Amino acid sequence: MDISRNFFSATIEGGKHWSWVLGAGTVLRLTDLEGGANVGMLFYNPANTLERYNAPDTLKCQHTFKLTRGHCLYSDMGRIFCSITEDSVGWHDTVCGTTDGAQVAQRWGERSYQDFRNDWTQNGFDAFLVEGGKYGLGKRDLAANVNWFSKAAVTDDGTLQFDPKNARAGGYVDLRFEMDALVLLHTCPHPLNLAGEYPRHPVQVRLFKSGAVPADDFCRNSRPENGRGFANTEHYRQCAGQPAREP
Repeated sequence: MDISRNFFSATIEGGKHWSWVLGAGTVLRLTDLEGGANVGMLFYNPANTLERYNAPDTLKCQHTFKLTRGHCLYSDMGRIFCSITEDSVGWHDTVCGTTDGAQVAQRWGERSYQDFRNDWTQNGFDAFLVEGGKYGLGKRDLAANVNWFSKAAVTDDGTLQFDPKNARAGGYVDLRFEMDALVLLHTCPHPLNLAGEYPRHPVQVRLFKSGAVPADDFCRNSRPENGRGFANTEHYRQCAGQPAREP
C-alpha cells in the first residue's frame, strides 16, 4: 500500500469518538502513535442499518478467537464489511465489548465534560451512542464491537487477561472495505485495561483507495468461507447498483 496516496488523514486524541460512511474500495489505516491505544469500532450498512457487524459469525466462520491479517469482518447477513489486508500488531480483540460510565467512574473517577471539558473521562458505550445518534441509531442498535490494538487472551482457568504490551507505538492495521459501511469508532480505554490513570492514546487515521480484489487475494482465500462471503457481498453490491471496483 502506497501510504503517500492517502486522500484523508487526521489524528484522533484518546478518549474521543468519530464516524464516517466509507464506500466500497476504501482502505482505512489505523496507526497507534504512542503505544497503548484502543480503538472501539462498529459497522453498519448505511442503506439498511439493521445490517450490522456480527462478532460471533466473524470468529466462528474463520475458526479464530482474534483478528489479524487475512481475516474478514462479517455482517449478520453473511456479507463482508471489510478485510484486514495489513496488520503489524497481530492480535485485535472482538469479544470483550466496551466500557460504560460506571466502569470508567469506578476505575478512574468521574470527570464530567461540564467541569473538565476535553479532559473528561468518556466511556465507549456513550461514545458509540453519540456517534450512532447522528444516524438515527440508539441503544438497541449497539452490538459486540472490535477493539483494535487490544489483546485479551484466555488463561488456563478460562480468565480473559488483558495484555498492555500488545499495542506498540507505530503499530498499524489496514481495513479494506468490500461494501459501503457506516463506521463508528472511539478511542476510549479497553474494558479490561487496569491502568492507574485514564488512558489517552492518540490514533492516526488515513484513507486510501484500493483497486479490485484479485482472484488470488489473501483475505479472499484465507478460508473457504471467505470466498463465499466475497461472492455474497459482490452479488449484493451488483443488486444494489453500486459501481464496479476498478483495478
